[in-house]
Amino acid sequence: MVILMFIHNQSLWGNVNPIGIRSCYDEGKRCAKTLFMDYHNQNKGKIIRIFNTYGPKMNPEDERVVSNFIVQALKEESITIFGDGNQTRSFQYVDDLVEGMIRMMNYKDNFLGPVNLGNPNEFTMLQLAQTILRLTNSKSKLIHLNLPKDDPKQRQPDISLAKKELNGWEPKTQLEEGLKKTTAYFKSVI
Repeated sequence: MVILMFIHNQSLWGNVNPIGIRSCYDEGKRCAKTLFMDYHNQNKGKIIRIFNTYGPKMNPEDERVVSNFIVQALKEESITIFGDGNQTRSFQYVDDLVEGMIRMMNYKDNFLGPVNLGNPNEFTMLQLAQTILRLTNSKSKLIHLNLPKDDPKQRQPDISLAKKELNGWEPKTQLEEGLKKTTAYFKSVI
């Protein structure tokens, strides 16, 4: 059994705004972790924290930044960037995540985690948008909207524990390579 959660550093408990615009999202993750720990205590399980994962078979309307940007570019619509676009995220291709999950499931029974599975390479939202524009040959324009309240300025997982415990696991797929495969998929469904 593998349990999935998200947070930067495996040892952090999390510090979130319980009444902010993102509170349902943030507090939901914390509640789920509590429930999963109860499950683990009865049935055994492992905890993986998944960071921004993308790839083929994503829902074109799922409201994630990678799918939003690709769909907007393919439709020649304006690409919507929140804030100035200098906030960073790290993006993990789905094949790398699956490899990490398999390694975790097959690892020592006494290693519960949590372990972060994500790509520590950071990109700004502007860099992501510009890369997608180039890969799609789109004429879409970039437009900036207000940054949502409590939106994190940086998301970068610490994967040192995954590297140490999961036989050197780390993402292999570079962003541009993964975006090419993901864009090809979206071209086939749009």
